This record gives sequence, structure tokens and C-alpha cells, in this order.
Amino acid sequence: MTTTPVLQARGLTKRYGRVVALDGSDLELRPGEILAVIGDNGAGKSSLIQALSGAVVPDSGEIRLDGRPVQFRTPMDARAAGIETVHQTLAVAPGLDIADNLFLGREVRKPGLAGTVFRMLDKRRMRAEARRHMSDLGITTLQNIGQAVESLSGGQRQAVAVARSAAFGSRVVILDEPTAALGVKEGNRVLRLILQVRDRGLPVILISHNMPHVFEVADRIHIQRLGRRIAVIDPREFSMADAVAIMTGAQEPPPVRP
Repeated sequence: MTTTPVLQARGLTKRYGRVVALDGSDLELRPGEILAVIGDNGAGKSSLIQALSGAVVPDSGEIRLDGRPVQFRTPMDARAAGIETVHQTLAVAPGLDIADNLFLGREVRKPGLAGTVFRMLDKRRMRAEARRHMSDLGITTLQNIGQAVESLSGGQRQAVAVARSAAFGSRVVILDEPTAALGVKEGNRVLRLILQVRDRGLPVILISHNMPHVFEVADRIHIQRLGRRIAVIDPREFSMADAVAIMTGAQEPPPVRP
């Protein structure tokens, strides 16, 4: 019995003048899995993720969510459909506190006239819900939910961004190089956080250059080369050396299994 992918791309193409960023690229994200996306520079990973998250509109091809065709013209369209993306730049507001960052763009207003007329924010509710979201993901190193994000370490800022995506992503979470700028200890914390997001039932797309991290958490590995998917491998059946060889063209890719 074939399981319908949560998120699926078929034949996505994207050109910038003569440069072909995507050349008929495919992707399938299954329910409850971590799908790692790897590829050399210029392989089309960023363009693929931007298309899935609404940051760019592909020239052709199809995106399906739960088996139904969707069109994302803006990132807000993807967010409204339940797809949350944590970009490498994090997009956090350093001067705001943790709760304000979790609800950035989704602020909760006070009930009654205070919220509808005077547009006052319900700070108490946002802080309580932010504390609950952080606790649900096992983030215990952030005791003060009113702490400014600029005072946090790199790993803690990444935790805030991941918690925000998990709190509001109802279908898919996309993480772009979440451990790239982190040390070993903080990188491992973020990996545990990614596993916890998956274990809560949210499938995750993980874009990473860090092969040990990919092989530690991924259920399947999507290999992108020259603007298209060339293989999907099981990390239990292939080694890191195999993955790199397939990615660079030094090894023949195995056939893509449905």
C-alpha cells in the first residue's frame, strides 16, 4: 500500500535567464519522516526549497500537498497551508524577547475593545503559550521567556526559530542549514530538537552540508545534482562516502524507488 506524500513536487523548473536553477526536479516527503536534501553548490537545493516555501514561483511543474495541487505565490501562502520554513538567516528580531519572536507576525490581541479598538497585545497569553511551546519541545535552557533574543547563544536562537516553526507548522517544517554556524554541543542540541519535532508528528525537510548530521537524523536522503533529483537513498544502506560520490557524479546513482 502506497502512502500519499505529505508534500510532493513534480517536474519543477526555474530559469533565471540562461541559468537553469531547477531542471524538472522532483521531491516526495512522507508522513512522519525527516527527509534530508543534499547536493553540491549550484545543485538547485535552495531553488527547490524556495519553490516549496513560496519564496519563488516555478516556471513549470506541480506541487501537491496531501495529494492536492497547490500554488504558492508568496511565503504567506505556504504558511497559510501549514508549511513553516526556518531559513539559514533565522529571521528573528534580536531586540524582541522570545515570546514576541515566537508570535512575530501572528501577535495575539487582548479580547474585547482593548484588542479590537486599541489593538493592545495580550502579552500574558503570548508568554504563557510560548513557554508551553518551548516546554513541549524539551527546550529547558531558556528559563526566562521575556529574555531578549539578542542575548541568546547561536544554538538558543536556532531553538527559538525551530520552536516557532513547530508551533505554527501544521503540515511541514523546512529547516535550511540549522547547524551551519553552531559548535558541536549546540549543533547536537538542535539535532535532538529536530528529532523531537518529527516525533511530534511533523515531517521535516532538512537541508544540510553536514554529512554526519544528515546520517544521524535522516530517514531518507534526497540527492540533488544539476537542478534535479538524481537519487533518494536510505542512510542505513549507503555510507557517507557513497552519498558524496553519488552527489558529485563519481558513483552511479541507484534508481529512485517510489
